[in-house]
Amino acid sequence: MSDFVDPTEHAVWRPLWDLQAALDAEIAQLYADARLEGLKPTWVKELIKLRVHGPMTIAQLAASVGRTHSALSQKVSAMRAAGWVVTSPGADARAKSVELSEKAHQVVTKLAAEWRATEAVVQEIEDTIPYGMNRVVRDIREVLEQKSFRDRIVEKLSEDPAWE
Repeated sequence: MSDFVDPTEHAVWRPLWDLQAALDAEIAQLYADARLEGLKPTWVKELIKLRVHGPMTIAQLAASVGRTHSALSQKVSAMRAAGWVVTSPGADARAKSVELSEKAHQVVTKLAAEWRATEAVVQEIEDTIPYGMNRVVRDIREVLEQKSFRDRIVEKLSEDPAWE
């Protein structure tokens, strides 16, 4: 047995992560109930963006959803494997063009309806609780404007001999 203590057993924001996972699971259940097999809630924003803007390169799609090229490249590969998008060589041989598959075209209006309903429910929740998530995020950003998250971590690491 090791004397190494697992630091991941304690996570201040675990309740937030667990809540997000539970909400995503409920949305995934809606998709299963609607026979939208193999669709992940985390793909819907990209599918809607492709419906609105048409074919895009991975870089363009990443920019449209505020993610990195690397993250979207992996996501596009998974969506392609599940049959939700198709890719083809772009005008520049280094860039792939991504577009909705026929399967996605058939359901994207349904996905947009789910997005609108989900946003309406989230707004209802925000309006119901005394200190909404949007306010929490604003407050955290204000704190981080004083000292960045990275700088705060570096400061804590400088106190930990394991980081040397």
